[in-house]
Amino acid sequence: MITSIQGTLASSTLSHAIIELNGFGYEVNIPVTTAEKLSLPGANVKLHTLVIYREDAQTLYGFTTHAERDFFRLMIENVTGVGPKGALGIMGRLSLPSLEGAIRSGDIASLAKVPGIGKKTAERLVVELRAKVGTSDGSATNLNGEASPAPAGESTHRDAVAALIALGYKGSDADQAIRHAALALGAKATTEALIKKALN
Repeated sequence: MITSIQGTLASSTLSHAIIELNGFGYEVNIPVTTAEKLSLPGANVKLHTLVIYREDAQTLYGFTTHAERDFFRLMIENVTGVGPKGALGIMGRLSLPSLEGAIRSGDIASLAKVPGIGKKTAERLVVELRAKVGTSDGSATNLNGEASPAPAGESTHRDAVAALIALGYKGSDADQAIRHAALALGAKATTEALIKKALN
């Protein structure tokens, strides 16, 4: 199994990246959240990957982190009616911290607002993944700004999203704004800095 690929980024769109490695060009399907983090063509990049084999195709899916790849696999292997294309769409609308937080807290209403999910799929995500997503002692907020447990390191992103929601942003819009702010400011940005950058 190909678990990662590292090479030169030849080109990318919001849904695909072409990575050149040892004379071969590999087409990798990616979510928007990964596309946002890619460098310019010509840069060296590494994606954590999952290959799905079918009778008529072998498709490579890539993600910025192994946690995102593992969550993608979790969805397609455990959630009835969610295939690779649907899972990519879901992960392209919300960051992993927001997705996991919504599932842990049973926030079906917020998940259902993500285009392409709908209420039934949101319910299946919560029912079938809640026990697998896990919990921790850290506190954070879901997409409605309500308290819910979250792994360490996610609270800055989630708190910033919750603050934008309190200001009137929709959950997915708030998440996207904070993702963009985090890309601009770096991984060590504070909650306050992320909010300020997102509002500018």
